[in-house]
Amino acid sequence: MNNCIESPAPAPDIRIADYNYPLPDERIARFPLAQRDRAKLLTYIAGNIGHTAFTALPALLPQNSLLVFNETKVIPARLLFRKDTGAAVEVFCLAPLSPAGYEACFSAASPCEWQCMAGNSKRWKSGKLHLPFGRHTLSAELLEKQAGGVRVRFSWDSGEPFAQVLAQCGTAPLPPYLKRDALPEDTLRYQTIYARHNGSVAAPTAGLHFTQAVLDSLAQRGIASESLTLHVGAGTFQPVKSETIAAHVMHQEPFTVSRRALRNMLQYAGHIVAVGTTSARTLESLYFLGQQCLLGHPPQAVSQWEACTTPCKAAPGEALQALLQYMENNQMENIHATTRLLIAPPCPFRVVNGIITNFHQPQSTLLLLVGAFIGEDWRRVYRYALQNDFRFLSYGDSSYLETRRT
Repeated sequence: MNNCIESPAPAPDIRIADYNYPLPDERIARFPLAQRDRAKLLTYIAGNIGHTAFTALPALLPQNSLLVFNETKVIPARLLFRKDTGAAVEVFCLAPLSPAGYEACFSAASPCEWQCMAGNSKRWKSGKLHLPFGRHTLSAELLEKQAGGVRVRFSWDSGEPFAQVLAQCGTAPLPPYLKRDALPEDTLRYQTIYARHNGSVAAPTAGLHFTQAVLDSLAQRGIASESLTLHVGAGTFQPVKSETIAAHVMHQEPFTVSRRALRNMLQYAGHIVAVGTTSARTLESLYFLGQQCLLGHPPQAVSQWEACTTPCKAAPGEALQALLQYMENNQMENIHATTRLLIAPPCPFRVVNGIITNFHQPQSTLLLLVGAFIGEDWRRVYRYALQNDFRFLSYGDSSYLETRRT
């Protein structure tokens, strides 16, 4: 039954100051643990809080669960150029512009154009910068300044695809709150072991704890898994500067989901566990793409307040089935779309039943997402984590949040 008849609701008028908590500097994990799966795991199941080791995760999950992983791969997006004067200019790759699309841009043999951020941009007003690598040189030409960054044309003389050039010239884009330069080991550790598709400038950090041993244990217990790809943008670290969340502008991120994955999600509806907030936002975005289909629109982009303002409240299975039908009718193996979805209280989750996630910054959109999932209990969860010596943020410990079990 199509229930797309309700009037839109206003965006939540939440004071971001209400999503604050004291985070001592020493609780921020600035380096990863020696072994990925030795992290602590806080458990929140039906309101009960406890903790164990991350290796215990497979035993905690209901056997009819479907884990959904984000297979995006972090690119070495930070490039440090120097002018002839010796002045350093850092160029941070954000998103490909030409050739269009991540795959085309990463396979380009020269040149390609990117939207970037430039540190010390006052020192780079025009002209080219050069960065030697091996016997070759990567050049960066400033084409124009844009809102939120600069347009840069990269060219190089090695004949290699841009992905290989970045691997030789760039460094891992560690989040600014780590307050340190990237080390060689960050290239490996700020990356999930199942990463496949180049494109992110920030890691889907909930996945950093998974090892092959944990994945094997999940399979042995019969826990199903599925994958999708959302390329995480630098906006994930963008602080909320407005007093209320209604005035915050959410960043846009591209994602891809296969038709096979959608079929699997329908089979496991009611038992879907998102590995990370990126997977959670993608799964919930699929619901709204399905609503677009039910409203007679082609599924393309999910807006920031789609959860609150779309005049449609279909059942989750109905929405996902509508999206699957659209893909089948148009012979699409994959759906490519973008999302700005900001999930905040009181917006309900439609697709996701459990979340594996790290501990997020105070007054962040990611903390709002946790608040939308477990309500005001987020305060209990974070208080427990602080009182029990959990490590916070990207290289920190993990949590498994489950609101109901069927």
